[in-house]
Amino acid sequence: MSHALLRYLYAPCFSFGLSALAICLVGYWHLGLWCLPVLLLLAIGLSALVEAQVPYQPEWNQPRHDAWRDRWHALVNETLNSLGVLSIPLLATLLPTLELWPHAWPFWLQVLMAIVVADLGITLMHWLSHRSAWLWRLHAVHHSVRRMYGLNGLMKHPLHLGLEALAGTLPLILLGMPVDIAGVLAFAIGVQLLLQHSNVDMRIGPLCHLFAWAPVHRFHHLRYGRAGDVNFALFFSFWDRLLGTAFHADYQVASDDLGIGSQPDYPDDYLAQLAEPFVDRAGHVAVPVLPVGLRRSVDQL
Repeated sequence: MSHALLRYLYAPCFSFGLSALAICLVGYWHLGLWCLPVLLLLAIGLSALVEAQVPYQPEWNQPRHDAWRDRWHALVNETLNSLGVLSIPLLATLLPTLELWPHAWPFWLQVLMAIVVADLGITLMHWLSHRSAWLWRLHAVHHSVRRMYGLNGLMKHPLHLGLEALAGTLPLILLGMPVDIAGVLAFAIGVQLLLQHSNVDMRIGPLCHLFAWAPVHRFHHLRYGRAGDVNFALFFSFWDRLLGTAFHADYQVASDDLGIGSQPDYPDDYLAQLAEPFVDRAGHVAVPVLPVGLRRSVDQL
């Protein structure tokens, strides 16, 4: 496949193809949830392979003393996600479920409904995490990245991961969501995080108005104060249009644009990042000036 064609086909094929495969494996071929972690590992490998072929920023493919840290984040967080899925039957016995789940719907449609509902909850928690000082301390771990590539989409503080999972799945659990739907949902979220933070020079055209893939989400990681308070959605960009936080520009995001501008010395070590939300710092530095190329002032956000 030529590099030009790969740029256009990668995002939809990666997103829809892997999600469709997970739906078939679990919902129609009944192979069980065990196959999803294996499929996610293959997705991580495919992401890295395409990033090497058509990178958005070639320098983002080079580790910055963050490779093992990101692997630890991914391993711990995906293990917690798996345990969360397996705990759903227990939660169903403890919570007053409404038993309104549409079991008669086709499996793929149940998954789609779960994605839409979870996306709304996760998006609102994400938005709130930029408004609450306490939540921001937890969420800042994710914003400390200084390069964007697939695997660091899974880089989150475990406590913030739990809060987002609660916001996204609690309504579904109360409706009586089956475990196999929850498993495919968790896999789809993992795939979407890989795609959102991908270092692939993908060309998505008008799909940016519907799907929150990397060309949309990169602007959320801008280090210029409130300039990054845009594009909160996980799956669907229309949530940001409803929130009034949608933004896109013809601007090449670079390494110097990433991170937390007021905390340029945010720790890189995995254990230090877990402790950082609970550490009092003397103060923060001034937020860097927004580049002229973005043509959007902080006051407009």
